[in-house]
Amino acid sequence: MADVARVAGVSHQTVSRVLNDHLNVRAETRIRVLAAIDQLGYRRNFVARALVTRHSRRLGVVSFDTTLYGPASTVYGIEQAARAAGYFVSIVSLRTIDRAGVRDALDYLADQGVDGIVVVAPQRSAAQALDDLPAGMPVVAVEGGHAGDVSVVSVDQVAGARLATEHLLDLGHDTVWHVSGPSDWLEAEGRVAGWRDVLTAAGRPVPEPLDGDWSPRSGYAAGRRLAAMAGDVTAVFVANDQMALGVLRALAEEKVRVPEQMSVVGFDDIPESEFFSPPLTTVRQDFGAVGRCSIEVLLRQIEADGPLARERLVVPPEFVARASASPSRRPDGAVRN
Repeated sequence: MADVARVAGVSHQTVSRVLNDHLNVRAETRIRVLAAIDQLGYRRNFVARALVTRHSRRLGVVSFDTTLYGPASTVYGIEQAARAAGYFVSIVSLRTIDRAGVRDALDYLADQGVDGIVVVAPQRSAAQALDDLPAGMPVVAVEGGHAGDVSVVSVDQVAGARLATEHLLDLGHDTVWHVSGPSDWLEAEGRVAGWRDVLTAAGRPVPEPLDGDWSPRSGYAAGRRLAAMAGDVTAVFVANDQMALGVLRALAEEKVRVPEQMSVVGFDDIPESEFFSPPLTTVRQDFGAVGRCSIEVLLRQIEADGPLARERLVVPPEFVARASASPSRRPDGAVRN
């Protein structure tokens, strides 16, 4: 900074004000300082700055199975929101979820001097592992249920499942079958609950869910079972779009027409879903909003002087109607009343 000040013909304090975007710097002075920075190839020493300010401007993220669309999109949304707020992100991705693994990840990030940590905790075991946190470390859980005293940001999974199920009932279907996600995932649990609540409140039969694991392969296996019941089954809500892709493939192979013979609704609104055959009706999660909310909550904790207040923010889902769901029809092709 002293070299920059000498080349620009200003004081060390003026260089500092330019670097920290202070308003009380004349435009021509700012331009001269920035030109000197470019000329000298100056880079700020964030380690030294952290020692002075006690803030590293770095956040930690712990995530699980970022090969899946939901967790990957969540991490991307968090990273973009952090960068917009002037923070860099360090990511630790765990293959297995247990208390020891989560604790090691949290300790590792704390040792790196991060100002706070976001934990993407879609599985119950991950949420339970948040009971034991580094002392004084601001932490926010994404999709973390009601774990401990940790602030949580999540999409309203129950509401999303209700939107999907109500849409199919409104189309005249007697009931709605469900292909569920893994039972240890909080998102899958919420989607089952919303689906079941709607059917129960409407006095409709509640079929036993068909188990899936989020993959198209598991959706394909469920679709083969559904195809064998075509006629009795006219509508299915699938817990994510990737499994819905497998369902659509199985139904097509078995010559079950979608949506004429069976309506299909997914969840997530992955970028490919509008190009499925037929285009998939689904429920959209706003991962950008999840990222922004989680960073906003975390920064409030970082900036707090006293005890960290627990917050619970819920992002609403959005229903997206396309061509894979239509009114229920009788065997002769007429629409049911």
